[in-house]
Amino acid sequence: MDCVDKVGRVVLVVENVSKSYAQGDGAVLKDVSLHLQRAEFAALVGPSGSGKSTLLNLVGLLDRPDDGGIQIDGRAVGALTALEAARVRNHLIGFVFQSFHLLSRQTAWENVALPLFHRGVGRSERKVRALAMLDRVGLSDRSYYRPEQMSGGQRQRVAIARALVGDPRLILADEPTGNLDSATGAQIMDLLRTLNRDLGVTILMVTHDRDMAKCCDRVIEVRDGRIGSTLGAG
Repeated sequence: MDCVDKVGRVVLVVENVSKSYAQGDGAVLKDVSLHLQRAEFAALVGPSGSGKSTLLNLVGLLDRPDDGGIQIDGRAVGALTALEAARVRNHLIGFVFQSFHLLSRQTAWENVALPLFHRGVGRSERKVRALAMLDRVGLSDRSYYRPEQMSGGQRQRVAIARALVGDPRLILADEPTGNLDSATGAQIMDLLRTLNRDLGVTILMVTHDRDMAKCCDRVIEVRDGRIGSTLGAG
């Protein structure tokens, strides 16, 4: 697969992926295939237990499929060692979670800089890049605040800045508005949409909120472990 960074190239390939758990009731995912292009913003929707979060975990290299293959930015990731998978996550994937997952004793900029710390980037450069990303998400005035000093919406903006600071190819967002009120959630979706367009980053988002899903380029229905309908949201 051509890995040249250009508009229209495929960033994520999921081919015939299946996943079961020993203590579960059969397969969680059944022969799932999915392609995402560069700068595409797609929503995974479906009922609880349909397999959405399992698929996101497999794409995020937090788990391995039983069958099938996954490629990220042109690289097959199914047979990576734990260390190799960690490196791919750090360089190619950014994560945004429902519960923010910020370190309480760290300031906003220190939280944002964590992916760069794990790459071995020096402190001064980490700080410059983190502050710039906080400015991009509208939080330059909260750079030295700790999470408990910020609202839920502000904390999610910090988490988004952290996900983007390492210039990933793919953002995985798991219910990013789930802990926010509707107005704040809409603001976070507007921010994600703007960053998606301005930075050209591909976003795959799990959501139960159909109104939020309508903000995306594509809505992918997951039901009983399979990809059902795939619709343009616009």
